[in-house]
Amino acid sequence: MKLFITGGCKNGKSTYAEKIALSLKKSATPCFYVATMQPMDDEDRERIARHQASREGMGFETIEWHANIDKLVNHYDKDSIFLLDSTTALLANEMFTVGRNYEMDLKAPKKVANELTKLLFAVNDVVIVSDYIYGDAQPFPEDTEAYRKGLSLIDRTCAAVCDVVIEVYYGNLIVYKGEEFMEGIYEAIT
Repeated sequence: MKLFITGGCKNGKSTYAEKIALSLKKSATPCFYVATMQPMDDEDRERIARHQASREGMGFETIEWHANIDKLVNHYDKDSIFLLDSTTALLANEMFTVGRNYEMDLKAPKKVANELTKLLFAVNDVVIVSDYIYGDAQPFPEDTEAYRKGLSLIDRTCAAVCDVVIEVYYGNLIVYKGEEFMEGIYEAIT
């Protein structure tokens, strides 16, 4: 099953994604947490450490994967369960690479969307998490606006391919697509 989860920051997306991914697990099936955030400073490293500690003992093996997400299946069994958190960080890594002197790669959104599509078709079970950051009507600086539009492209692409599309808001769920797949999942997340 392929699920896409979006919503605002700090609304419970990752918690739901973890429960959903684990609900897909069959006895010996490996369950991978694909962490895409590339740490840039001590604050990032502390955040990553907190997230890893919160998942301890849940049954995930963490994979740090910051770019070229379609290559993931070359290293792991496609029959595994993957929880990718998040497209938001993945795009930032690809679009704003430090080695380019902070120049934006405006081709990154399309590249990431294409790579995620390849991943979605290559694996059996995946949960993808993203942040809904493109709904504000206020104008933003050019680089921020390019990033928001790029993330929107990626999220629309994932939503089109996934079996289930969920929005999490303040800990509540809205299922936009795939309600028929949610029966067993509701039991696992409540």
